[in-house]
Amino acid sequence: MEENKLTAREQVEQDAKNGFRQGLNCSECVLGSFMANFETPFPKDVIALATGFGGGMGHTKNTCGAVTGAVMALSTIVGRKNPAEKETMAERIQELNGIYDIVGRMVEEIKEEYGTLICSELAAPHGDFEGKTRKKSCMQMIGYCAGLAAKYAEEANRAEK
Repeated sequence: MEENKLTAREQVEQDAKNGFRQGLNCSECVLGSFMANFETPFPKDVIALATGFGGGMGHTKNTCGAVTGAVMALSTIVGRKNPAEKETMAERIQELNGIYDIVGRMVEEIKEEYGTLICSELAAPHGDFEGKTRKKSCMQMIGYCAGLAAKYAEEANRAEK
């Protein structure tokens, strides 16, 4: 009897939600689950970079931490490892345009799904920020953002081959 194996995207989504249940913040969940399931050139402790983005950046409820976590996650695959590697400014800008394209498409897909990228606007319909309803909604968005980062990373990896 064959086991039902999760796709990479499903595994990243599941791991991100589990991280939230275990007390990781939104941004840490997305970046951490992504890095646990994708080969990146970065050590695991790079997750520290995500910590301050939780709660809409330092709990200010601005840009959603799940979104910033997804941008960081995708950037571990598509981001520049040495920005000064290209010789001319024109080459550097051209390289950025390709990166911005894929990251921008991911962010727009999140915005289309949720209507906003702002933590306070996402949380408002659920009342008390510390309430169970808001936390459940955030957990769903965390899984969604982690899954999208995986989707776009797979797209980038296919395009690279």
